[in-house]
This record gives sequence, C-alpha cells and structure tokens, in this order.
Amino acid sequence: MEKKVLITGVAGFLGSQLAKDLLAQGCVVVGVDNLSSGKITNIKGLPENQFIFKEMDVCSRKILEDNDFNKVEEIYHLASAASPKYYQASPFDTINANTIGTKNMLELAKRNQAKIVYTSTSEAYGDPEVHPQPETYKGNVNTWGPRACYDEAKRLGEVLCYLYFTHYQTKVKVARIFNTYSAGLANDDGRVISTFVTQALKGEDITVYGDGTQTRSFCYATDTINGLKLLMEKEEANGEIINIGNPIEYPIIDLAHLVKTLANSESNITFHPLPADDPKVRRPVIEKAQTLLGWVPTVTLQEGLQMTIQEYKNK
Repeated sequence: MEKKVLITGVAGFLGSQLAKDLLAQGCVVVGVDNLSSGKITNIKGLPENQFIFKEMDVCSRKILEDNDFNKVEEIYHLASAASPKYYQASPFDTINANTIGTKNMLELAKRNQAKIVYTSTSEAYGDPEVHPQPETYKGNVNTWGPRACYDEAKRLGEVLCYLYFTHYQTKVKVARIFNTYSAGLANDDGRVISTFVTQALKGEDITVYGDGTQTRSFCYATDTINGLKLLMEKEEANGEIINIGNPIEYPIIDLAHLVKTLANSESNITFHPLPADDPKVRRPVIEKAQTLLGWVPTVTLQEGLQMTIQEYKNK
C-alpha cells in the first residue's frame, strides 16, 4: 500500500523539492500551503494521481476536520516564512505557523499515530556564545527585537513537540536546520546566497552587512532533504532535537568573493550597517546526526553555488 505523507509549506523551496523526492519514491503526498511565501509554480506539474494540493492555512481548525488528512502516516511540518525579509513583514503569521500550526500538526500526528518531523532552526541558538553549536546549547536569544517573532516561535514549537512526545508518546523529531540554499531558492528570497548570486549576475553591488567577518554554514537543499527523510525514518530519532547543517563555516566576505568569481561578475562589494541581532557566528555540531541518522552533507559550497548560479542564469 502506498504511504501517505503530509507536507506543510509544500510550495516553498524545500517543501516542493521534498514533495518531488517522495513522489518519485511512490508516496501519495498531500501538500498544504497558504501561498504567503511559497510559490504555486514550485508545485506545477506534479502528478495529480499522487499529489493532492490544499490551499489552506496550517493554523486553521479545518485542517483537523478534512478527510484528505485521514490515514496520513508521516508529517513534515515545514510551514513558516524562513527568510527575515518575509517573517519580519508578517511577524504574527510567523508566530502562528510555528505555534498554532505546530500544535495542529502534532494533534493530527497523535490522532493518526503518525510520525512527524518539525523543522526548527539554527536561529534557536540566537547570537551564540558557544561555538560551534551542539544541540545541548540553550542559546542566547533576544525576545525584544525584529528576529524574535521567528526565533522564539520556533523555540515554542520545540516545546510543543517535547510535550506531545512526553505526554502522548507522539513520534516527533525536531530538525534544527542551518542555512540551506539551492538552485530552487527564489532569486528574490532575500537570503544571503540568493541575494549575492542575483546581484552578481546583474552586475549590481554585492551588499555585505557589517565588515563581513560574521560566519555562516551553508547546506545544499538535497543534503538537507536527505537529513529530514532520515530523521523521519529512524526510530532512534523519536523525541530528539538534531542539527541538520554543513559544519564547514565561511565568513560572509569570503562568500561574496566566491560568488563574484564563480559568476564571472564585475560587481563591486559594498559594506552596510549590520541589522539588529544578526548572529556573529553559526556552525553546527553534527555528531548526533552522524550517529543517529548516518547523515553527513556531501555537496560542497563551490558545487552548490555553481548549480545555483547556472539555474539563476536560466531564469
């Protein structure tokens, strides 16, 4: 019998790629998205005999009453704006997707005795005072700032996962995802790689915030998706928080120069004031993912950037 899988945020760049992967494996996929930041073009052409799209808000109680969600065996809860550009523009919706929406998905998982993966974020660590960041680090997060609607909502989503696991033995797993990118990331997304590549290809200034010494770790989407699928598959991951990210760290200024070189760009690199609460460092400890999931990322930043630049040229 075909496995029935629910993906929230299915029209986002990660959700749509995950859907294509699971459909290729023969799963029936029910996709939910309110299209606030996801794009319907991301899911155009998916096989209608296997894919059911529901334009719904994950926070709606209707999601618990819809028959299409009966007998769902696995739930990937990806619904939420992830780029500061989008989550700061819709802060209340961001909070709701990660709290009310997460509770709805956990309730559905409990009712169906389904497995659920909640996609949290490296932003749960805030501007970290421990580096690199293991899952045991409790974070340095500001509740009183422009990023709090995302950071703190994701952290509360993790609390809800903990409660459903401890109170109801729901098979829940939490992925703390670090910066993820791919050729499928919209060029107007506002995240650093999509911004730099777009600027480089247009010959516009490549805009670096601060002095560029702040660091990030970049994971190509196919690696992230493989991590999420392994997280879903492994019983040992029930009730666990696991970092999913690439442990190789790059200063933002080095990223700017690498994008400029790979894109054969004449762009200038310019410097601008650092946004409030922008983390200075970001790098995951991934021993837990290696031990419990057998997962390590395989796509290098140079390989991933080359694929992304080529795809953006074709857009």
